[in-house]
Amino acid sequence: RRLLPGSHRRNFERKPECFQSEKCVPPSHPYPTGAMWFIRDGCGIVFAIVTWFLVLYAEFVVLFVMLIPSGDYMYSAINGIVFSVLVFLALASHCRAMLTDPGAVPKGNATKEFIESLQLTSGQVLYSCPKCCSIKPDRAHHCRICKRCIRKMDHHCPWINNCVGEKNQKYFVLFTMYVALISLHALILVGFHFLHCFEEDCSSFSPTTMTLLIFLGLEALLFLIFTSAMFRIQMLSICTDETGIEQLKKEDRKWAKKTTWVNLKAVFGHRFSLGWASPFVMPNQGKTDGYQHVI
Repeated sequence: RRLLPGSHRRNFERKPECFQSEKCVPPSHPYPTGAMWFIRDGCGIVFAIVTWFLVLYAEFVVLFVMLIPSGDYMYSAINGIVFSVLVFLALASHCRAMLTDPGAVPKGNATKEFIESLQLTSGQVLYSCPKCCSIKPDRAHHCRICKRCIRKMDHHCPWINNCVGEKNQKYFVLFTMYVALISLHALILVGFHFLHCFEEDCSSFSPTTMTLLIFLGLEALLFLIFTSAMFRIQMLSICTDETGIEQLKKEDRKWAKKTTWVNLKAVFGHRFSLGWASPFVMPNQGKTDGYQHVI
């Protein structure tokens, strides 16, 4: 579906109800602010709750089954603090990834009045989405779960109940990184715990304790494999400036190729700092055009 504003000629591949609908109201701002972003998807909400349960379960077992009962107070204190900080950062990253607008394109802005207000040059081509009745920027894709077009959409992740896109990719990467570190830490602690048991005495290990430790070890191993792989995929996607959907569809590259360092700064912030590793620091992505149209 296309519109050539210079000649005001419309060439629709489908019926043009979207441009004529009364529901298509031009937004006052390209990205409305003020409302909290939250996807009301039952499956995603369940997955998000399960994620929190598994992370807090690991925290409970590590602290109250392995560390606190241990007689080595220095060992317990150091590992307890490190593990708790990683858990806090992981859950904070999860919240930011889940509750941050991933870069949604405003609904209902594909109206004649709004298009004319863009003052585009003759011959410039706009694409519209027939599902959410919006002007579709370059590299944006429609998500059937979020019911919106998402800028630089990588994929929809049920674990965070949200899309991974232009504005929340940093938080998703941090979430995978911190969960991988938690899993590795828990796996090492479980290994040392069982090693200590085999070398000395396992009489203190009740069936309940053994079950909790075995389940934690399996959980840590699975999450370490999954989140490490996801972290690697996301970092590769960032460094090459190519989203998962673009790689899957093998889309032709219409955007300028940038260096790896520039691509990293575009996601984590234009100034390198410890804020890159903090879910509480919003990345400064500089002044970007609200609409990057295909010409």
